[in-house]
Amino acid sequence: MQNLNTEPLYIKRILIALVLIIFGFIFILPLVSIFIDAFSKGIELYVASIIEPDALSAMRLTLLTVVFAVPANLVFGVTAAWAITKFQFKGKNVLISLIDIPFAVSPVIAGLVYVLLFGVGGYFGPWLIMHNINIIFAVPGIILATMFVTFPFVARELIPLMQSQGIQEEEAAICMGASGWQTFWKITLPNIKWGLLYGVILCNARAMGEFGAVSVVSGHIRGMTNTLPLHVEILYNEYQFAASFAVASILVMLAILTLVVKGFIEWKHEQEQQRCGE
Repeated sequence: MQNLNTEPLYIKRILIALVLIIFGFIFILPLVSIFIDAFSKGIELYVASIIEPDALSAMRLTLLTVVFAVPANLVFGVTAAWAITKFQFKGKNVLISLIDIPFAVSPVIAGLVYVLLFGVGGYFGPWLIMHNINIIFAVPGIILATMFVTFPFVARELIPLMQSQGIQEEEAAICMGASGWQTFWKITLPNIKWGLLYGVILCNARAMGEFGAVSVVSGHIRGMTNTLPLHVEILYNEYQFAASFAVASILVMLAILTLVVKGFIEWKHEQEQQRCGE
Protein backbone atom coordinates (compact mmCIF):
# COMPACT_ATOMS: atom_id res chain seq x y z
CA MET A 1 0.00 0.00 0.00
CA GLN A 2 1.41 3.37 -1.03
CA ASN A 3 2.30 5.76 1.76
CA LEU A 4 0.50 9.06 1.10
CA ASN A 5 2.26 10.86 3.95
CA THR A 6 5.18 12.51 2.14
CA GLU A 7 5.86 15.38 4.53
CA PRO A 8 9.47 15.66 5.74
CA LEU A 9 10.19 14.53 9.29
CA TYR A 10 11.11 18.02 10.48
CA ILE A 11 7.71 19.36 9.35
CA LYS A 12 5.95 16.72 11.46
CA ARG A 13 8.09 17.56 14.48
CA ILE A 14 7.46 21.29 14.09
CA LEU A 15 3.69 20.76 13.87
CA ILE A 16 3.69 18.46 16.91
CA ALA A 17 5.79 20.95 18.87
CA LEU A 18 3.43 23.81 17.97
CA VAL A 19 0.42 21.79 19.08
CA LEU A 20 2.08 20.91 22.39
CA ILE A 21 3.13 24.52 23.01
CA ILE A 22 -0.36 25.87 22.28
CA PHE A 23 -1.93 23.12 24.40
CA GLY A 24 0.44 23.95 27.25
CA PHE A 25 -0.31 27.68 27.21
CA ILE A 26 -4.06 27.36 26.76
CA PHE A 27 -4.82 24.37 29.00
CA ILE A 28 -1.95 23.09 31.13
CA LEU A 29 -0.53 26.41 32.36
CA PRO A 30 -3.89 27.83 33.57
CA LEU A 31 -4.72 24.58 35.37
CA VAL A 32 -1.35 24.46 37.07
CA SER A 33 -1.63 28.13 38.07
CA ILE A 34 -4.96 27.41 39.79
CA PHE A 35 -3.35 24.88 42.13
CA ILE A 36 -0.30 27.12 42.69
CA ASP A 37 -2.51 30.04 43.74
CA ALA A 38 -4.79 27.73 45.75
CA PHE A 39 -1.86 26.61 47.93
CA SER A 40 -0.10 30.01 47.88
CA LYS A 41 -1.02 30.72 51.53
CA GLY A 42 -0.53 27.23 52.84
CA ILE A 43 -2.48 24.04 53.06
CA GLU A 44 -4.27 25.22 56.21
CA LEU A 45 -6.01 28.04 54.34
CA TYR A 46 -6.71 25.68 51.45
CA VAL A 47 -8.49 23.16 53.68
CA ALA A 48 -10.28 25.94 55.60
CA SER A 49 -11.58 27.44 52.34
CA ILE A 50 -12.99 24.09 51.23
CA ILE A 51 -14.65 23.09 54.52
CA GLU A 52 -16.00 26.59 55.19
CA PRO A 53 -19.85 26.42 55.56
CA ASP A 54 -20.62 28.52 52.47
CA ALA A 55 -18.27 26.39 50.35
CA LEU A 56 -19.84 23.16 51.61
CA SER A 57 -23.29 24.60 50.88
CA ALA A 58 -22.18 25.45 47.33
CA MET A 59 -20.87 21.90 46.86
CA ARG A 60 -24.12 20.38 48.10
CA LEU A 61 -26.19 22.61 45.82
CA THR A 62 -23.99 21.78 42.83
CA LEU A 63 -24.38 18.05 43.46
CA LEU A 64 -28.13 18.44 44.06
CA THR A 65 -28.47 20.25 40.74
CA VAL A 66 -26.56 17.49 38.96
CA VAL A 67 -28.71 14.80 40.64
CA PHE A 68 -31.86 16.37 39.17
CA ALA A 69 -30.59 17.76 35.84
CA VAL A 70 -28.60 14.78 34.54
CA PRO A 71 -31.26 12.05 34.99
CA ALA A 72 -33.93 14.35 33.51
CA ASN A 73 -31.78 15.02 30.45
CA LEU A 74 -30.90 11.34 30.25
CA VAL A 75 -34.57 10.42 29.93
CA PHE A 76 -35.26 13.27 27.51
CA GLY A 77 -32.18 12.55 25.39
CA VAL A 78 -32.92 8.85 24.99
CA THR A 79 -36.60 9.50 24.27
CA ALA A 80 -35.90 12.22 21.72
CA ALA A 81 -33.14 10.26 19.98
CA TRP A 82 -35.29 7.11 19.82
CA ALA A 83 -38.26 9.02 18.37
CA ILE A 84 -36.15 10.92 15.82
CA THR A 85 -34.13 7.94 14.56
CA LYS A 86 -36.66 5.12 14.73
CA PHE A 87 -39.91 6.79 13.59
CA GLN A 88 -41.19 9.08 10.87
CA PHE A 89 -43.55 11.85 11.99
CA LYS A 90 -44.50 15.41 11.15
CA GLY A 91 -42.39 18.01 12.88
CA LYS A 92 -39.25 15.86 13.18
CA ASN A 93 -37.02 18.61 11.78
CA VAL A 94 -38.65 21.12 14.12
CA LEU A 95 -37.86 18.86 17.09
CA ILE A 96 -34.23 18.52 15.98
CA SER A 97 -33.97 22.32 15.71
CA LEU A 98 -35.50 22.79 19.16
CA ILE A 99 -32.92 20.43 20.66
CA ASP A 100 -30.17 22.72 19.36
CA ILE A 101 -31.63 25.90 20.88
CA PRO A 102 -29.42 25.86 24.02
CA PHE A 103 -26.35 25.73 21.77
CA ALA A 104 -27.49 28.89 19.98
CA VAL A 105 -28.92 30.89 22.91
CA SER A 106 -26.63 32.50 25.46
CA PRO A 107 -27.01 30.96 28.95
CA VAL A 108 -27.56 34.46 30.35
CA ILE A 109 -30.52 34.92 27.99
CA ALA A 110 -31.87 31.53 29.09
CA GLY A 111 -31.70 32.69 32.71
CA LEU A 112 -33.52 35.93 31.84
CA VAL A 113 -36.27 33.92 30.14
CA TYR A 114 -36.88 32.00 33.37
CA VAL A 115 -36.99 35.29 35.30
CA LEU A 116 -39.58 36.60 32.85
CA LEU A 117 -41.63 33.44 33.31
CA PHE A 118 -41.35 32.79 37.03
CA GLY A 119 -40.10 36.06 38.53
CA VAL A 120 -42.17 38.44 40.65
CA GLY A 121 -43.21 40.44 37.59
CA GLY A 122 -43.28 37.44 35.25
CA TYR A 123 -46.17 35.63 33.60
CA PHE A 124 -46.54 33.06 36.39
CA GLY A 125 -45.00 35.16 39.17
CA PRO A 126 -48.22 36.38 40.86
CA TRP A 127 -49.72 32.89 40.92
CA LEU A 128 -46.50 31.42 42.37
CA ILE A 129 -46.38 34.12 45.07
CA MET A 130 -50.03 33.50 45.91
CA HIS A 131 -49.28 29.81 46.49
CA ASN A 132 -45.95 30.48 48.26
CA ILE A 133 -43.89 28.72 45.59
CA ASN A 134 -40.36 30.02 45.05
CA ILE A 135 -38.61 29.27 41.76
CA ILE A 136 -36.48 32.30 40.95
CA PHE A 137 -33.74 33.01 43.52
CA ALA A 138 -34.30 29.48 44.83
CA VAL A 139 -33.12 25.94 44.13
CA PRO A 140 -35.89 25.05 41.59
CA GLY A 141 -34.84 27.93 39.34
CA ILE A 142 -31.21 26.80 39.43
CA ILE A 143 -32.20 23.26 38.50
CA LEU A 144 -34.46 24.44 35.66
CA ALA A 145 -31.79 26.73 34.22
CA THR A 146 -29.19 23.96 34.39
CA MET A 147 -31.55 21.49 32.72
CA PHE A 148 -32.13 23.96 29.88
CA VAL A 149 -28.45 24.51 29.07
CA THR A 150 -27.56 20.81 29.33
CA PHE A 151 -30.45 18.98 27.70
CA PRO A 152 -28.96 18.76 24.15
CA PHE A 153 -25.87 16.78 25.19
CA VAL A 154 -27.34 13.30 25.54
CA ALA A 155 -29.67 13.64 22.55
CA ARG A 156 -26.98 15.08 20.30
CA GLU A 157 -24.60 12.26 21.22
CA LEU A 158 -27.19 9.55 20.52
CA ILE A 159 -28.93 10.82 17.37
CA PRO A 160 -26.01 10.33 14.89
CA LEU A 161 -25.07 7.04 16.56
CA MET A 162 -28.58 5.62 16.29
CA GLN A 163 -28.97 6.91 12.74
CA SER A 164 -25.82 5.07 11.68
CA GLN A 165 -27.07 1.85 13.29
CA GLY A 166 -30.35 1.88 11.37
CA ILE A 167 -33.55 0.10 12.39
CA GLN A 168 -32.94 -3.38 10.97
CA GLU A 169 -32.32 -5.07 14.31
CA GLU A 170 -35.38 -3.48 15.91
CA GLU A 171 -37.54 -4.51 12.95
CA ALA A 172 -36.27 -8.08 13.19
CA ALA A 173 -37.09 -8.19 16.92
CA ILE A 174 -40.60 -6.84 16.32
CA CYS A 175 -41.18 -9.41 13.56
CA MET A 176 -40.16 -12.17 16.00
CA GLY A 177 -42.82 -11.05 18.47
CA ALA A 178 -40.92 -8.71 20.79
CA SER A 179 -42.81 -5.77 22.27
CA GLY A 180 -41.63 -2.18 22.00
CA TRP A 181 -40.17 -2.19 25.52
CA GLN A 182 -38.46 -5.55 24.98
CA THR A 183 -36.94 -4.26 21.75
CA PHE A 184 -35.65 -1.16 23.52
CA TRP A 185 -34.14 -2.97 26.51
CA LYS A 186 -32.71 -5.95 24.60
CA ILE A 187 -31.66 -4.36 21.30
CA THR A 188 -31.55 -0.56 21.30
CA LEU A 189 -30.09 0.13 24.74
CA PRO A 190 -27.13 -2.32 24.50
CA ASN A 191 -26.23 -0.84 21.10
CA ILE A 192 -26.14 2.74 22.39
CA LYS A 193 -24.73 2.20 25.90
CA TRP A 194 -21.28 3.70 25.21
CA GLY A 195 -22.67 6.74 23.43
CA LEU A 196 -25.22 7.15 26.20
CA LEU A 197 -22.54 7.09 28.90
CA TYR A 198 -20.45 9.58 26.92
CA GLY A 199 -23.42 11.95 26.59
CA VAL A 200 -24.19 11.66 30.32
CA ILE A 201 -20.58 12.54 31.17
CA LEU A 202 -20.69 15.65 28.98
CA CYS A 203 -24.05 16.64 30.49
CA ASN A 204 -22.69 16.15 34.01
CA ALA A 205 -19.58 18.22 33.29
CA ARG A 206 -21.62 21.11 31.91
CA ALA A 207 -24.10 20.96 34.80
CA MET A 208 -21.32 21.22 37.40
CA GLY A 209 -19.64 24.15 35.67
CA GLU A 210 -22.67 26.15 34.46
CA PHE A 211 -22.39 29.82 35.39
CA GLY A 212 -24.33 32.20 33.14
CA ALA A 213 -27.92 30.96 33.44
CA VAL A 214 -27.50 29.98 37.09
CA SER A 215 -26.02 33.38 37.91
CA VAL A 216 -29.17 35.12 36.65
CA VAL A 217 -31.73 32.96 38.48
CA SER A 218 -29.83 32.29 41.72
CA GLY A 219 -29.82 35.73 43.30
CA HIS A 220 -26.33 35.01 44.70
CA ILE A 221 -27.68 34.30 48.18
CA ARG A 222 -24.61 33.17 50.08
CA GLY A 223 -24.96 29.76 51.66
CA MET A 224 -28.31 29.15 49.96
CA THR A 225 -28.34 29.63 46.18
CA ASN A 226 -24.65 29.72 45.27
CA THR A 227 -23.24 26.83 43.28
CA LEU A 228 -19.48 26.25 43.17
CA PRO A 229 -18.84 28.53 40.14
CA LEU A 230 -20.86 31.34 41.76
CA HIS A 231 -19.06 30.87 45.08
CA VAL A 232 -15.71 31.17 43.27
CA GLU A 233 -16.85 34.45 41.72
CA ILE A 234 -17.94 35.89 45.06
CA LEU A 235 -14.67 34.99 46.76
CA TYR A 236 -12.67 36.48 43.89
CA ASN A 237 -14.67 39.71 43.91
CA GLU A 238 -14.00 39.97 47.65
CA TYR A 239 -10.26 39.72 46.95
CA GLN A 240 -10.02 36.35 48.71
CA PHE A 241 -7.87 35.07 45.88
CA ALA A 242 -6.35 32.03 47.60
CA ALA A 243 -9.76 30.89 48.83
CA SER A 244 -11.35 31.39 45.39
CA PHE A 245 -8.64 29.33 43.71
CA ALA A 246 -8.96 26.67 46.40
CA VAL A 247 -12.66 26.25 45.63
CA ALA A 248 -11.92 26.45 41.90
CA SER A 249 -9.47 23.57 42.29
CA ILE A 250 -12.41 21.38 43.33
CA LEU A 251 -14.05 22.08 39.98
CA VAL A 252 -10.77 21.37 38.22
CA MET A 253 -10.42 18.01 39.96
CA LEU A 254 -14.01 17.14 39.08
CA ALA A 255 -13.24 18.05 35.45
CA ILE A 256 -10.11 15.87 35.47
CA LEU A 257 -12.10 13.01 36.96
CA THR A 258 -14.68 13.47 34.19
CA LEU A 259 -11.93 13.25 31.56
CA VAL A 260 -10.54 10.10 33.17
CA VAL A 261 -13.97 8.46 33.13
CA LYS A 262 -14.48 9.61 29.53
CA GLY A 263 -11.13 8.13 28.51
CA PHE A 264 -11.94 4.86 30.26
CA ILE A 265 -15.29 4.61 28.48
CA GLU A 266 -13.65 5.27 25.11
CA TRP A 267 -11.01 2.61 25.86
CA LYS A 268 -13.67 0.07 26.85
CA HIS A 269 -15.60 0.88 23.68
CA GLU A 270 -12.51 0.32 21.53
CA GLN A 271 -11.81 -2.97 23.30
CA GLU A 272 -15.36 -4.13 22.68
CA GLN A 273 -15.16 -3.17 19.00
CA GLN A 274 -11.91 -5.08 18.63
CA ARG A 275 -13.46 -8.19 20.21
CA CYS A 276 -16.46 -7.91 17.88
CA GLY A 277 -14.10 -7.55 14.92
CA GLU A 278 -12.31 -10.76 15.87
